[in-house]
Amino acid sequence: MEKKTRRACVVQEDLIAEAVYDPILKTASFIKYENGLPQHIDSVLTEEGEIFPLDPKSDILSRSVVLLPSIYGEYESDAALLEDVQAFIHKRLDVSPSFERIAAQYVFLTWLHDRLNELPYLRARGDYGSGKTRFLQVIGSICYRPIFTAGASTTSPIFRMLDQIRGTLILDEADLRFSNAKSDLVKILNTGYQKGIPLLRSEGRGDKGFEVKAYDVFGPKIVATRENFDDEALESRFLTEDMGQAKIRADIPIQLDDSFRDEALQIRNKLLMWRFRNFRKHLVYGEKQIDGLHPRLQQIIGPLLAVMPDTKIQETLLDHAHRYNAELIANRALSWESEIIIAILALKNETGRKELTINEIRKQINSTRDSDEMVSAKKVGWLMRAKLQLKGERKFAGFTLSLTQNAKRIEYWSERLGITNEDVHLNIENVVADVEQQANES
Repeated sequence: MEKKTRRACVVQEDLIAEAVYDPILKTASFIKYENGLPQHIDSVLTEEGEIFPLDPKSDILSRSVVLLPSIYGEYESDAALLEDVQAFIHKRLDVSPSFERIAAQYVFLTWLHDRLNELPYLRARGDYGSGKTRFLQVIGSICYRPIFTAGASTTSPIFRMLDQIRGTLILDEADLRFSNAKSDLVKILNTGYQKGIPLLRSEGRGDKGFEVKAYDVFGPKIVATRENFDDEALESRFLTEDMGQAKIRADIPIQLDDSFRDEALQIRNKLLMWRFRNFRKHLVYGEKQIDGLHPRLQQIIGPLLAVMPDTKIQETLLDHAHRYNAELIANRALSWESEIIIAILALKNETGRKELTINEIRKQINSTRDSDEMVSAKKVGWLMRAKLQLKGERKFAGFTLSLTQNAKRIEYWSERLGITNEDVHLNIENVVADVEQQANES
């Protein structure tokens, strides 16, 4: 018997067909949307042949690893549907009001993610028992083709599921207990935020050696972690809610019952119709710079703004983004890179010179530190070259930094690290106070 080609979605110039699954009858079919009308069909004829929906007998559907709509559902308006989504989340999940609205909008983004080129990720961060699993269950259940990975001890099935289903990855990092699995997870997250960058893996072919396979892992992802990732670039792709910060609301149900699954299915059905009606619309994002936001943050909220026509909702998202931007700046302010830039600016203000030596910068940093926290000139030089990309040259006085030649880089890092004039003046005052104290003691 000839093997059937099965897909979760078929997009052609004149139609879009989405796979649906009836959990009661255990049947799968396509719903075709053509000329503004939805219609049930068993298959779609394309240039490459006849395409069938996902196999209803497969474990991914029968065991709810992947959740699909069962039929298309009508809704009153976009605003009313957004209220339904937010009410569904609020009823069963305790998160901050601003993040609740962002999570609701993220759900809509997942249903149009294949129209976008870059995507942010959603994350719950907290310790055991803080509500991270509930976060994944509630929000994930109404996203576009959610792929639940609970119990996966390796990432091998995740690569294949993302490539086959092209849906929303719902991932509890705690499930991936081994270091090699976590390393693969980081690869998926680092690659999967941008369209057109497949993840390459070398796979065995029995006696025929190995072959390189490319997996498309692009798509929205909702993740639960206890801590941050070490990769700062990856960290900046998340819209994060810290869980367990206060006592859980008294009206939150302890368990999710059948009404949760029924209501989630109804919302998925409505969102399917919303996808049909909005899939061909022109989306505009990334064309306007947002004052005060780091470029990476602008990059990750741009897609949300594109599917968010409501001004009030946009204001909520921007408010959250600005607060998160301040948090990133505060974290960076504790770094060695921040101390180096502050020391350079302080010396520039004090001396008025256009060149500084590495040793002078080192002394400026160490002047306000305890003896066991001193930094060496070698480390300062390495950080300046490798991390800050500041160009210097070796002279008779030692390795020298030209402030004129590096002015743009220093200004860039000052802005990125959130360094203010007050930070520089405070550094100068602390150095002067330290020198005076040493003089008095001697």
